[in-house]
Amino acid sequence: MAALGDDLLATVNKLQDLVFNTIGNDSLDLPQIVVVGSQSAGKSSVLENIVGRDFLPRGSGIVTRRPLILQLINVPIDDTEDEAAGAYRNPNQAARNEWAEFHHIPNRRFNDFGDVKREIENETARVAGSNKGINRQPINLKIFSPHVLNLTLVDLPGLTKVPIGDQPTDIEKQTRNLISEYIAKPNSIVLAVSPANVDIVNSEALKLARHVDALGRRTIGVLTKVDLMDHGTNALDILSGRVYPLKLGWIGVVNRSQQDIQGNKPMEEALKSESDFFRHHPAYRNIAMRCGTQFLAKTLNTTLMAHIRDRLPDIKARLNTLMGQTQQELASYGDMHFSGKEHRGSLILQQMTRFATSFISSIDGTSTEISTKELCGGARIYYIFNSVFGSSLESIDPTSNLSALDIRTAIRNSTGPRPSLFVPEMAFDLLVKPQIKLLEAPSQRCVELVYEELIKICHTCGSNELSRFPRLQAKLIEVVSDLLRERLGPASGYVESLISIQRAYINTNHPNFLGAAAAMSHVVSNKQERERKRLIQEERERRERRRLKELGTNGTDTPADEEDDNVTVADKSEALAMRKAAAKGSRSLSPAIRDGASGGIAAALNGTRSSSPARPNGGQALGNAKDSFLNYFFGKDGAIVPGTALPNANIGRHVSQTVEPTFSQSIRRPEEKALRSPVQPIRPDDTLDFSTGSKGTDVLNNGEPAMTDREAMETELIRALISSYFNIVRESIADQVPKAIMHLLVNHCKDVVQNRLVSELYKEALFEELLYEDDGVKKEREKCEKLLQTYREAAKIIGEVV
Repeated sequence: MAALGDDLLATVNKLQDLVFNTIGNDSLDLPQIVVVGSQSAGKSSVLENIVGRDFLPRGSGIVTRRPLILQLINVPIDDTEDEAAGAYRNPNQAARNEWAEFHHIPNRRFNDFGDVKREIENETARVAGSNKGINRQPINLKIFSPHVLNLTLVDLPGLTKVPIGDQPTDIEKQTRNLISEYIAKPNSIVLAVSPANVDIVNSEALKLARHVDALGRRTIGVLTKVDLMDHGTNALDILSGRVYPLKLGWIGVVNRSQQDIQGNKPMEEALKSESDFFRHHPAYRNIAMRCGTQFLAKTLNTTLMAHIRDRLPDIKARLNTLMGQTQQELASYGDMHFSGKEHRGSLILQQMTRFATSFISSIDGTSTEISTKELCGGARIYYIFNSVFGSSLESIDPTSNLSALDIRTAIRNSTGPRPSLFVPEMAFDLLVKPQIKLLEAPSQRCVELVYEELIKICHTCGSNELSRFPRLQAKLIEVVSDLLRERLGPASGYVESLISIQRAYINTNHPNFLGAAAAMSHVVSNKQERERKRLIQEERERRERRRLKELGTNGTDTPADEEDDNVTVADKSEALAMRKAAAKGSRSLSPAIRDGASGGIAAALNGTRSSSPARPNGGQALGNAKDSFLNYFFGKDGAIVPGTALPNANIGRHVSQTVEPTFSQSIRRPEEKALRSPVQPIRPDDTLDFSTGSKGTDVLNNGEPAMTDREAMETELIRALISSYFNIVRESIADQVPKAIMHLLVNHCKDVVQNRLVSELYKEALFEELLYEDDGVKKEREKCEKLLQTYREAAKIIGEVV
């Protein structure tokens, strides 16, 4: 049974050497005994007693500042003599059959354990510094001796609460985290060292062990300084497990005192004194065989062997898992051995195909790596078409940048020196074309956004294997980016042509176009509604003024009130008269027009004066003019829809002598205009004062010259027609621009990306450059291969034992 146990521990030691030599950490979570205790609890003395040599540094403060992984290996005396024959020897060495080896100094034996102590101090200072701070990197030490049992122990820094000197302020937290990291592993046995001269309830070692091993199944209690307890007291209850029970039990030890250490008391004498103390002490002599360093070493050896035997299946399972993970990681780096040009060409073609497939699938939405956090690829393009581009078009107001003065100026400029009979066709064309141009900016922005999204897709394509070849990946992205840049020009140019096409021909025969008749009806309805609301508001104000005056005069009307009422009634009568005149047609229209005949209305719109007699054939002459502006604006029949009310008496500039001012009226004296009431409506005969630059009363609130009723009606009519035609063009652009982008940019690149990559990059002269691997990837692959080989050797070692 002992031989089997020795074989198991030897196997674990081989695994530990293998893992630390190749990996640098205990990734296999190998079984080991972790020594935990507060500072000055006697941990170092316990370890030295087990080894039988004085080899650990001592001093004030924290001495053990790095984990010390101590492997004790029992060797026969004869074998030791043969192996040590050619080894480095110290003339002053105490024994010739014991030596030590450090992992960081391979192929060197330390026969003098004083040199071992100094090497531990130097290595600790080299890594952890000289400020008494701790470091997680362990020191691996092997001690070969015929006087030790096979053990693997880990000595950790002692717990401290108050930093001293230039230690870090959080030294306690660092130490606790380091200790917890080791004892939390389920394959570790916790050796909790507590001094007997301190109450057990204050033991920091037991407190930490309880956090990771609440039931005490893998904790061994070691009680030091039993000989230093107060007279009349003993630790029998603790050692018997009645105070704090542990499954693996408690063991009492007596270490060398500080005087013994300074006096270099031999270890053999110290162990003999310990044995005599327990055998002759009245409280401990009955349990003397279960106390002392020798019993502790045997217990640790037996416990570790049993623990290894129990944990070996878990180690094998973890080893298989690590091998599978490492194999998968190695496969992700690909094969670094390329044999022949055919293999290189095949690899490049394979990467090209994967890149092109990833690019196309990202656009189509068939990629296996679809993000759930944000829109990307084809979904992002749809969002640009539907939300970004659509919202940009809808936000454009077709007439917001056209003031009434702009429209009136365009109407006047389009007539030249001649007075206009109707709203001129050229004015509508002149005003609607710049408004259609407003659709070009969001359309071009849509092209740019789709192009940017395709570039983004291009940079996210590829696989983990492609990242091995940074130059090949950069070339693939460069070729696809050049292809997208080539197609950006035609797509942008075609979108610009779509806008130019819409501006080239204004199709007023479009079935969805509002038309002049419907526009006129809409304008008249709006004007009548505004007039009605104005009258209602004036009536409310009049009543409010009357109520306030009645409150001020205790209900008696004053002559001023009556005069105000008369003025209000007069204003109301005048407003009603204006509404009636608007409904009938014109205040000065000829009888033929007032009779409601279509020919009379047309004659009125053509500018027939009221003083002129109506011509019998006037309506027929007008009906023959099919190419006139009347036919353009008022539908194919060339007449206003019967029953449509004319908006105002001033619909034509030359309808009556009272509409257009005479020369004498235009130079009316300023004092005559000043006599008018400021609330009186602006009349057509109000003119500008050219002498002073003042606009007098013939000015709007915003500083623009006031318009006649006819001009206001023409302005509203043009505005309604522009809005109607702009909406038609906007719908067409919203439909055609995404289709053009998909055809000329997106779909074209999808169709030719594979061929473009092959034609640009599949060249034998570029194979070596394209397949250049990143140095970081090479190192990661080599590390992964080494790790996999280590795990395979570990599996072989375990397989030989079990």
